[in-house]
Amino acid sequence: MKGGGVGGGGGGGGKRRWKVLVIGVLVLVILSMLVPLAFLLGLHNSFHSPGIVTVQPSSPFERSRTNATNHSQRDLSNRVDQVLQKINPVLPKKTDINAGSRDMNRTSISDSKNRGLPVSPAVVAQPSPANKTITEVSHKGGQGAMVNAVETQRTCQVEYGSYCLWREENKEPMKDAKVKHMKDLLFVARAYYPSIAKMPSQSKLTRDMKQNIQEFERILIVSSADADLPPQVDKNFEKMEAVISKAKSFPVDCNNVDKKLRQILDMTEDEASFHMKQSVFLYQLAVHTMPKSLHCLSMRLTVEYFKSGSVDTEDSEKFSDPSLLHFVVISDNILASSVVINSTVLHARESKNFVFHVLTNEQNYFAMKQWFIRNPCKQAAIQVLNIEKLELDNSDVKLSLPAEFRVSFLSGDNLASQGKRTHYLSLFSQSHYLFPKIFHKLKKVVILDHDVVVQRDLSPLWELDMEGKVNGAVKECSVRLGQLKSLKGGSFDANACLWMSGLNVIDLARWRELGVSETYQKFYKQMSGGGESREAIALQASLLTFQDKVYALDDKWALSGLGYDYYINTQTIKNAATLHYNGNMKPWLELGIPQYKTYWRKHLNRGDRFLSDCNVNP
Repeated sequence: MKGGGVGGGGGGGGKRRWKVLVIGVLVLVILSMLVPLAFLLGLHNSFHSPGIVTVQPSSPFERSRTNATNHSQRDLSNRVDQVLQKINPVLPKKTDINAGSRDMNRTSISDSKNRGLPVSPAVVAQPSPANKTITEVSHKGGQGAMVNAVETQRTCQVEYGSYCLWREENKEPMKDAKVKHMKDLLFVARAYYPSIAKMPSQSKLTRDMKQNIQEFERILIVSSADADLPPQVDKNFEKMEAVISKAKSFPVDCNNVDKKLRQILDMTEDEASFHMKQSVFLYQLAVHTMPKSLHCLSMRLTVEYFKSGSVDTEDSEKFSDPSLLHFVVISDNILASSVVINSTVLHARESKNFVFHVLTNEQNYFAMKQWFIRNPCKQAAIQVLNIEKLELDNSDVKLSLPAEFRVSFLSGDNLASQGKRTHYLSLFSQSHYLFPKIFHKLKKVVILDHDVVVQRDLSPLWELDMEGKVNGAVKECSVRLGQLKSLKGGSFDANACLWMSGLNVIDLARWRELGVSETYQKFYKQMSGGGESREAIALQASLLTFQDKVYALDDKWALSGLGYDYYINTQTIKNAATLHYNGNMKPWLELGIPQYKTYWRKHLNRGDRFLSDCNVNP
């Protein structure tokens, strides 16, 4: 009985399990028939087609978007046209930067540091109190409002310095009108495609749009100018314009079109920002990297020095004779030091009284010596010193060239011209404060930066009565101490003009008497430890050290700006006693300003064999 009862119950449970399995199989069979049928009926058109139009992350503009689904066909078309008009001006241009660009102004300096971008130390200058007119650029709109071209150029200079001037002067017009038109059509087609793809009855138009979009993408990948376009491109234009025209004839979801166009705007802004920063990096790389030809020249001269067994014929008596006229040049550049010495000697009344002391580092010492052995300068005496081997109290002395600082004005209507928006200020480096010890027997010297060209006899500088001042220099009154935001600590006259290195008459006797080097070291130590860079500390220490110790030379003794200002008057250049190529665009670089290179090139000894061997042709 028990066995029979158990057996009967087991049989009933087995039947129920079989019924469940049968029902499950029938459901699967029905589904397998219905799903293909649904696709055949066109229901799949309600989904986006993958791989054709990529949807980017939502734009911030989307938050304020309103629902437009109830608009008429004409209203929708008008709204799309308005968005297109706003898109148009912000396509990449060489001369404009969009005000809505994502934090371009805010991140340029920090990005440069984070990415290892070699930029000049920047100093922000406040507007002069007498000129408080401020031109503000609004970044709140986000709708593509364009900044005035002149103000955009000024903003660019504040962020990137002389790169903006170089870009403006060297831009080449691109013959890419058709390419730009193709991009415009492609943007519009991508904007309409998702809406058309949702219409089951427009499968043919969807396929045509997809094919045209893919064809345009394929062409634009390999074409950046009109000359790169294939011969049959006009037919592609006709096809694309036809499908776009047909797509516009249908009522579409304006939100989709608006969303896509705004995504395109975001991507275009990102692309413009990327290319700008990439260009700035490459520009700075070219500025701070030694040209291959100059490296070759240095190596060849060094090898030649040891191969030839050059004999040191220097006259040590002249080098320490205080009755002669002594010039000091700090340089690690053979061509630059050669030009400044050649130009000085060429215009000297009596070159036999001229003595030049070239301070260089160990790497360039032998090459520099060999160059001046091969290329003597009339009767002038030239001494090449390796600063790293001098017996000084300071241990581990390294060569440091005059420091250049970019001074940028954020506002001020007295700086209307774009050339006046940014200045490059050159000041003494650490090496300059060693001169009283290096030249302990001399009472007076003239310091020439190696980016200077001399056009007049400099002998009268030794006859100047400097009225007890230490440093004779041309003052730069377009920038005043009170305008430098980075200038902290110490008391100073806010209205005092800045002074420039380049051409400096130094009274070494008075320097030693006033303890200028010790004062500089005191200021430098006081300002250290605050998190500022060494360059910024050196700038402040130098300006405070020489306060009330600078004798103002006549402006005609030195003209600065030939390394960044494209708009210097030719007559002004001819009247100047010395030309100072301060700034990034040095005359020995390919980036140098062409119209100013002539004054530098004519003092280059082109007859030297090593120049042609190394293809040196600045």
